[in-house]
Amino acid sequence: MLRVVLPTLLILAILSAGLWWGWLRPRLPDSGAIDAAYARPLPPPAGPMRVFHLGHSLVGQDMPAMLQQLAPPGHDYASQLGWGTTLKAHWEPDEGINGFDQMNDHPRYRAADSALRSGSYDAVVLTEMVELTDAIKYFDSDRYFSKWAGLARQARPDTRVFLYETWHWLDDPDGWLNRLDRDLVTLWENEILLRDLARNPDNPAHVIPVGQVLSRFVRALEARGGVPGIDGPEALFARDDQGQLDPIHMGDLGNYLIALTHYAVLYQTSPVGLPHQLNRADGSPALAPSPEAARLMQDTVWQTVTSYPKTGVPQ
Repeated sequence: MLRVVLPTLLILAILSAGLWWGWLRPRLPDSGAIDAAYARPLPPPAGPMRVFHLGHSLVGQDMPAMLQQLAPPGHDYASQLGWGTTLKAHWEPDEGINGFDQMNDHPRYRAADSALRSGSYDAVVLTEMVELTDAIKYFDSDRYFSKWAGLARQARPDTRVFLYETWHWLDDPDGWLNRLDRDLVTLWENEILLRDLARNPDNPAHVIPVGQVLSRFVRALEARGGVPGIDGPEALFARDDQGQLDPIHMGDLGNYLIALTHYAVLYQTSPVGLPHQLNRADGSPALAPSPEAARLMQDTVWQTVTSYPKTGVPQ
């Protein structure tokens, strides 16, 4: 009897492990399934949206506040953020969230778990930490993306789930533009977005392609030799009190470009003509792009989101 039971138990254990690993890392859908999932755009939103942002300092407080100023009256939002926080750390209570008290010390904070369970949000915008390769390798990015997306979908099936594609360190040794070009498909799509599609083929998540907007905008700047107020990517990034460049966090100009991208995707509307003199989250005036820079930003955003079907915006 023992000789029969042990192999049986071993086989069952192997099968169980295989099923569990299959949920963790499902195979990518084939190209036909991917094309079919994104062939039909999302329907236009019926009105102003309620949006929940889950992530870290590359979301920040100023960008969602700028988005609210660009959006139709009635747009509302909340967030849960940290410093370099993974989706896993947001989900697992024992992981701890670095910078939680500082990043969430504002009226727009709402605990992510209860926020998504409430079904109160028309859209949920999720992003993963950078370095993204480390997040994928060590922190199960695709599994935790699907956990958060599933929580939102379970509470409200019509909630729109978005993956916010961010950027890399400006001084990345592999080249900032090179990483933006390379990592959209290899990391953001193949390792996160499409793993979720494999688990949820009838309810795909979509992308807010900020990295692609940055790439296209910087190349447009180079082609023109710059525009008033912006002669290179450094102008988009923050500086400290001594004027030293912060090579990962955006300043006012970068946050404006990111807010435009969120607006165009969420509302499926061209941002051309939107105001470019906005306030930060604390109500202070943000540094405004020149009219020429603002128009180039707006044109670039619309060109980008309408040439990438995974945004859900009509192409």
